[in-house]
Formats: sequence, structure tokens, C-alpha cells
Amino acid sequence: MKTLKSICLSLLVVAGTLAGASGQPSPTNVNPALTYYQAFLAAPDLEPADREFLLETNYWQGQKLSKRFGDLVARYDGQFGLVRQAARAAVRCDWGIDPSAGPATLLPHLGRGKAVAIAARVRTLWDLQQGRPADACDDLVASFVLGRNLSRDGTFISALVQFAVEAIDCYTLAENFGRFSPETLQRLWEGFEAAPARGTIAAVLPAERSFFYDWTVRKIQELQQQNAGDDAKVMKEISGFLGLTLPDLGQTNRWERIAQAAGGTSDGVLRLLQEHARLYDRVAVFLTLPYSEYETRIKALQQEFEASPNPFINDDFPVFLQARVREFRIQVVLAMVRAAVEYKLHGEPGLQSVTDPCGQGPFGFRRFVFKGVDRGFELKSALYPGSFQQVLIFVEKEGPTFLVDGPRAGQARPKL
Repeated sequence: MKTLKSICLSLLVVAGTLAGASGQPSPTNVNPALTYYQAFLAAPDLEPADREFLLETNYWQGQKLSKRFGDLVARYDGQFGLVRQAARAAVRCDWGIDPSAGPATLLPHLGRGKAVAIAARVRTLWDLQQGRPADACDDLVASFVLGRNLSRDGTFISALVQFAVEAIDCYTLAENFGRFSPETLQRLWEGFEAAPARGTIAAVLPAERSFFYDWTVRKIQELQQQNAGDDAKVMKEISGFLGLTLPDLGQTNRWERIAQAAGGTSDGVLRLLQEHARLYDRVAVFLTLPYSEYETRIKALQQEFEASPNPFINDDFPVFLQARVREFRIQVVLAMVRAAVEYKLHGEPGLQSVTDPCGQGPFGFRRFVFKGVDRGFELKSALYPGSFQQVLIFVEKEGPTFLVDGPRAGQARPKL
């Protein structure tokens, strides 16, 4: 007997088949989120061993792909048919998220959206091996458009997932650059360019203020009304939703620090939140600064936040500053992809026509030699997203694999 999920998936496949057989183009006036949700339902339910084989424990770049690999990739055909359909939508993507739960609001579409980009990566390898670069192009463009649409709800985490999807698609392209014809590369870049506007870190601040500050203040005021004269109980309830510690972000002993800074009262917590809220507009302006100005001013602002006795300020706002650096990085990577495509199409003049978003002119360029063999070319930016300078290597010839991005770019890829 078929499970409910199996029946739903069968209906989706039948519906897609009938739509294709009708010869009618898919409508472009449908909220793409509806189609994306269908696509998430249509994702193949791989056995753990198959998932591990395809997506987790093997690095497939540069390998001869097996029939098993192709059979597993083909199981994503229904999902990607829907993702491509959603990419053609002409209306804004609305995920229908109810923000009434504040910081506890669930955003289940984000993880599923990133999974599409991971699947697009392996599908690209299979399509290229099978001599179908146009299919690889369509999947990468559809994944890229989905990444942009993931940020439509305006939340901070959604913008970060958008950056991740964009990066996956760009690195997939860079690793396989020489396997695409100039015409297909142009079509790829045109697809990227036509995608919805990207979400920015500055633009998420209004939603973050609503999700965190506005919701938290209302919650505390409600608790004060419900427990008049018993502030200890109010503080205990507040600790339940404000006391979350996030060691990865440096937020340890969070509630103890909040309670101490608040003087042990809920009115004190509200005062800390109001101080925190007054900084949103200032930070929003800072997050729109160009890289050169941002770099000259960031240390002073970081020091100011770190010195603040208000835990909401020294825990939360540095996270936005760090995310802005990640945003600079993906902006540079996208510009590098454009420069690489222009170079492929028009040579040196095309390369020189693209400006480094974090520099004063074009990207630095050099041929990249790995183990004595010219394998492609490297673009270098003025951006230092950490202790390393941002580079991206575009692989034009097959051979032993190496890292194309990050602090170890150009080094042999470690074995999994």
C-alpha cells in the first residue's frame, strides 16, 4: 500500500507530465513559493547509503561518474522541473511566513533551498559528463534564482543562506569553467543577472528589529501585566526565551550577563532593549558603506560594541558586522564570475571591463599552474575577508583536483 508521501509524489510527477504534454507554457503569475514548496515535497527520499554516496562522503569533481551516480541524480528530475518552473515566475516570492512567534519563528524552507543547490552541484557534473551543458546551465540558474528568493522574507538567516547558495553555484561554475562553451557561459551569466534582487545585510535590519526587539518588548510587557507584583516570576519567564547561549557566536552565560546588567529587574531588561534598538539605524548606515570606508571604521565600532555593558549590544551587533564581510565576499565572487565570463567571451578587454567591488580597478589576473600544468586562471581581489586575500580559480583543463577558493586556494584538495 502506498504511503501518503508516495501518493503525493506520484501526483506531482503525473501533473508535471500532463503539463509538458499539453504544450502549454507554465504560468508566470503564480507565487513561486507555492511551486518551491511542491519542489521540496518532490525531493527524492534517498536511502541513507545512497545519500552518503552521492552527497556526503565523496568528492566527485574530476572523477568518472558511474551508472549508480546517474540513476540517483535522475531521481531529482521531478524536483528540478519544478525549481526551473518557479525560476520563470514574474511575481514576487512570498513564503507565507507568520512572524508572530518572534525569534522562534520556523523557516523550514531555508534548509531545503540550500539542499537544492547541493543537488544542482552533482547534477551539473553528471550533465557535463553526458554532454548536456544546457541542462547544467538551467539547473545552476534555477538554483541561483531560488537562493535569491530565499531571502525574500527579509530575515538575517535567510540572507546568510542566500549567500551560501550563491557561493555553491559560483564555485560549481568555477570548478567546471572550461567544460562550458562561451555561449553557455553567457547564458549562465544572463540567468544570474536576471535573478531577483539580492537580499542585503542592511536590508534585514527592519525585519530583525521586528522579530527580536518588537516581539521581545511586547512579550515582557505582557508578562509584567500577567504577573503584577511578582517580578521574580517575570524574570524567570524572560530567562526562558532570552537566556539561550550561543558559544559559536561568543554568547556564553548570556542570561547571567543580561540579568546583572538589568539590575535584576524586568524594567531593567526593557531599558537594555531600548538602548539596543537605538543602534539599529546607525548600524544600518554603516552596513551600506563601501569596503574601503567600512575597513577604516569597523575596528572602532567593534571596540565600542565590545566595551558596552549591554549584552544585547555586544552579543548581537558584532554578528551583523561579521555578516557584512561575508556579503562583501559573495559580491566579489559574483563579480569574479562575471569577469571570467567576459574574459572567455572578449579576452583581455572583457576582463578589464569588470571592476573589483572592493578595489580600485579590475581584478588581478594570472594563469594558474598546478603540478607543472597550466590548468586555468586565477582572479585576485583587494578584499581580505579574514587572514587571507580573496581569490577564485577558474578551471579550464581537467586533472588532479585542487581548492579553488578560500585560504588554501590552489592547494591539492584533501581526501575525504
